[in-house]
Amino acid sequence: MDPSTHRGEGWIAFSAVVLVIGGAFAIIDGLVAVYRSRFFSSSAVYVFSDLRTWGWIIFGLGIAAVVAGFAVTTGSQWARWLGVGVASLNAVAQLVFAQGYPLWSLMIMAIDFLVIYGLIVYGGRAFREQAYGYEEIDRSGTGTVRRETITESTDEESRAA
Repeated sequence: MDPSTHRGEGWIAFSAVVLVIGGAFAIIDGLVAVYRSRFFSSSAVYVFSDLRTWGWIIFGLGIAAVVAGFAVTTGSQWARWLGVGVASLNAVAQLVFAQGYPLWSLMIMAIDFLVIYGLIVYGGRAFREQAYGYEEIDRSGTGTVRRETITESTDEESRAA
């Protein structure tokens, strides 16, 4: 088995695990901001609203990140894009939330960028076709997709010609 064939699997697994763990941390972070706001910087000034509002926003993004992390493990394209979207929104929310706890927010933003990188570069259909040697084909026109190895596809096409 060629080691380069499965090069991106680690990035996809990393992205899924970090989304789940980061989501759990965001849930805790959001709840702490809502119920124990004195844990954060008391002199923080936010773009709009206050620390409690941002706590609820971070809490909601944490739940979305946990869901996206588990969904990424299915390998579907909608889960991949959900993960990219949640990580992107979380990075922006952490940028605004940085007034309350700057170092933590910057670390979470960096991790979000790694998740986005892993899902965009290694989660696409072209990468899966190259890595696993199959492509998803709908020959019936019914919307039912079956996985077919690339060699099967070329054999059928050469027989038809």
